Amino acid sequence: MKNTDLLTLIAFAKNKNQKAQTQLINLFWVDVFSFVMKKVQDEYVADELTVSVFSKVLAKLDLFDPNFQFKTWILTIAQNSIIDYWRKKSRENEDSTDNFDGFKNHLALSPEELLISEEDQKQILSIIESLDSNYKDIIQLRFFEEKSIKEIAEEQNITVANTKVRIMRAKKLLAELLRNKEFDD
Repeated sequence: MKNTDLLTLIAFAKNKNQKAQTQLINLFWVDVFSFVMKKVQDEYVADELTVSVFSKVLAKLDLFDPNFQFKTWILTIAQNSIIDYWRKKSRENEDSTDNFDGFKNHLALSPEELLISEEDQKQILSIIESLDSNYKDIIQLRFFEEKSIKEIAEEQNITVANTKVRIMRAKKLLAELLRNKEFDD
């Protein structure tokens, strides 16, 4: 397709012409899908990301500068979407309970250690009680009631992302308070 024809097609697509938008998507679908597939190596994920890329492309057509190649612009959006995907994936794969479970296991290594650490546990619970109610509730739901992040989000009426952030912050705050607190022997 000639550059002038492509620019005309882009202009129609900017004006929400559905045929032009569909033609634009069809014109670059294989390029974007192939690019994404090389990076994620999962056909389902590549398909989902490609749909997302074209959704962004159509929403941001006003930002396209005709002095640059349209394909390069689209592939840049695809690259950024792939980066976002991998960031999100790595955050999802992090087990937000790792540190706390290790801490709980450390306290419960043996019956003797349980008896010895009973006072420490009381102090830990006291520290948890002193936290801001948002953090206290998150810790209670996640680590004592062992609810999933999704269940907590629904119960607290917040997003899953916000729930993950609150859990992370609560863990960091609790860890800091525990580090600063010296337990009696």
